[in-house]
Amino acid sequence: MTNPAEELLDVVDAQDRVLGTATRGEVYRQGLTHRCVFILVRDPHGRIFTHRRSDTKLFAPGAYDCFVGGVVGAGETYASAAVREAEEELGVSGVEPVRLFKFLFEEEGLSWWCDVYEAVWDGPVSPQVEEVGWHDWLTETELAQRLTEWEFVADGREAYRRYSESR
Repeated sequence: MTNPAEELLDVVDAQDRVLGTATRGEVYRQGLTHRCVFILVRDPHGRIFTHRRSDTKLFAPGAYDCFVGGVVGAGETYASAAVREAEEELGVSGVEPVRLFKFLFEEEGLSWWCDVYEAVWDGPVSPQVEEVGWHDWLTETELAQRLTEWEFVADGREAYRRYSESR
C-alpha cells in the first residue's frame, strides 16, 4: 500500500471489541478508537532504540519516540503486528517481541489501545527512511534526559511511564 491513510483498521470499543473497520485516515479524522502496538527495543547492553519520526508521518510528524510500532491492521493480531512493525521500522528480520501490558490511550479526541512489548536486538539496524528520520541507542539515563528536552509523542511518553513504573 502506498498511501497509509487508506490502510484498513479495526475500530474497537472501550473493551477492545471490534465494532467495524475504517481507513486510517477516517480513524484519525473522526477520533475512532483503534489498536496499536509499541515495542521497546534494547540492544544487548540495555540501551534503548530511540528515534525521530519522519516529517511525513500522519500522526506526530518529527516527534521523538522510544518505541517502534504502529497501527494494527484490520483482522491482524497484536502479536503479529508487533513483529511486523518492529521488523519494518528497524529494517531487520527475526525480532521476537515479548508482551508486557496493554492500556487505553486517550488524549484530546484521540483514542487507541496500546499493546506494549519489549525485544532485544543484537545486530545492525536499517530503519525505513519513510518512518525514521534519525535514530540512536540511548541508555536509560540518556533517555530520561531527552524526555525532558525533546518533543516525544504523547502515547510513547505514556507507555514509557507505565513501562518504568511496572519494573
